[in-house]
Amino acid sequence: MTRGRPRPWRTVIVDDEPLAREALRALIEREADFVVDAECGDGFSAANTIRSHKPDLVFLDIEMPGSSGFDLLPTVGNDAVPVVVFVTAYDQYAVKAFEAHALDYLLKPFSDARFREVLARARRSLNIASPSGDRRHVVVRDGRRTLVIPWTEIDWVEAEDYYVRIHAGRDHPLVRRSLRDLMASLDPEMFVRVHRSTIVNRERVREVRSLPTGDSDITLSDGTTVRMSRTFRTALSKRLGA
Repeated sequence: MTRGRPRPWRTVIVDDEPLAREALRALIEREADFVVDAECGDGFSAANTIRSHKPDLVFLDIEMPGSSGFDLLPTVGNDAVPVVVFVTAYDQYAVKAFEAHALDYLLKPFSDARFREVLARARRSLNIASPSGDRRHVVVRDGRRTLVIPWTEIDWVEAEDYYVRIHAGRDHPLVRRSLRDLMASLDPEMFVRVHRSTIVNRERVREVRSLPTGDSDITLSDGTTVRMSRTFRTALSKRLGA
């Protein structure tokens, strides 16, 4: 198991073929640091399962009765979308899969070696995107660099499709992780969600200006202005002691 990891990475398998699900489960169960949390045979049940289980990794079939894997991702919302590996017998979807920010594209039939390669990529991605234990920093890959960003240096975070962009001084890395998952790993006394797509470090807040709509504009110490929804106003007020 990955050092410092308190639990295995939770995995959901989505495929309309029972034998395909069984094969994936058997391969995943060989690994100590992954566990199959749920299996689904259609897009509707998969959407509900992903929302409720919040898995770390999803093996997702593309062609299923009633909906496709591509249709599924937007329905679960950005916060619930984990690392995704598309699994399909059709190679014509490869470009579209990567446009949907999939980590990899597993073409059936695949060998055990190819599956291990995909799982190794998933493991690296999950470890890079997630802080471990009680460390007060985030480790992210930014191009050829690996950045270790202390929590105290993070100014704000914004959701971008299936990623989050961390703003920390001059660094603005894009990380394959949901905003909800990142928020859960940060200090709740230091960071507050001010919009469905925005987190701010309360120590960076310099001004809050109310708008006629009921929303507010927050000015941070570096001059950045972010929008705060009125539904999140109370949470920020408590953090600021206002």
